Amino acid sequence: MTSAAAVDPRLADYLAELTDQRRMSPHTVANYCRDLKKLLTAAGEMPLADLQVYHVRRFVAQLHGQGLAGRSLARLLSAWRGFFRWLGERGMLKANPCDGIRPPKSPRLLPKALSVDETARLLEPVEDDDPVQSTRDLAMFELFYSSGLRLAELVALDCDVLDSVMNDGEIRVLGKRSKLRLVPVGSKAREALAAWAALRPELARPDEKALFVGARGARISPRMVESRLARRAIQLGLPTHVHPHMLRHSFASHVLQSSGDLRAVQEMLGHASIASTQVYTHLDFQHLAKVYDAAHPRAKAK
Repeated sequence: MTSAAAVDPRLADYLAELTDQRRMSPHTVANYCRDLKKLLTAAGEMPLADLQVYHVRRFVAQLHGQGLAGRSLARLLSAWRGFFRWLGERGMLKANPCDGIRPPKSPRLLPKALSVDETARLLEPVEDDDPVQSTRDLAMFELFYSSGLRLAELVALDCDVLDSVMNDGEIRVLGKRSKLRLVPVGSKAREALAAWAALRPELARPDEKALFVGARGARISPRMVESRLARRAIQLGLPTHVHPHMLRHSFASHVLQSSGDLRAVQEMLGHASIASTQVYTHLDFQHLAKVYDAAHPRAKAK
């Protein structure tokens, strides 16, 4: 719990409810806490019950002037609105001062995805000083691309998932808001996971449950996964910085290009809304547009 909760005990109660009753992840609760701390800082000595719409509008304008983008402000306003609603339900507030306030719009940035050829190159075997860690890395990255996992989902996996992976070609994943989903695992990923499972005892502590472990034998950290993937991309000469979420984007884009089944991609990614998945249709259109520009007689520059 950060100092923001210590400043206002109501905030501590709200964050506790998000954790214990709504079952939000520690990462999400930390984001809420950080955003609500900005609210307390902006309000200063003014009681929250006295805040009006024009006060909140001014706070948002000030933060925008300090460089906060539209998407960040939208998330921030959502956190503020939820907290004020919670206060109102308990009779601590007469009206929600965030009602009717919209953040400034930001241009929608498309997620970056690797091409099929770039992905194939990234998943080639590499020479490494530590063959055990190299085998682990290939298993992690094959699984990322095979199943479209989030980074937090991958590092949270335990060894008990291996049975369903090897026997049924699928993996059960605990996603956002503690929602379980079942996703397929391709043959290349299964091969890489089998190779890693054979070598894992050489690295893992005897009592460690985590599927993927770091050099000290404990569950691997998200930062280490990011670092190993970026290192691998450099080793293999990829022309762009590669991060774990890019493999998730690549999975979604390539499956959509091949199948055209937006609902299936939504289900495999674990998106609550189809709108989150529709961004990949834009990537698919970009791919088609490039093919058109290269192949259509009327599209070629003279």
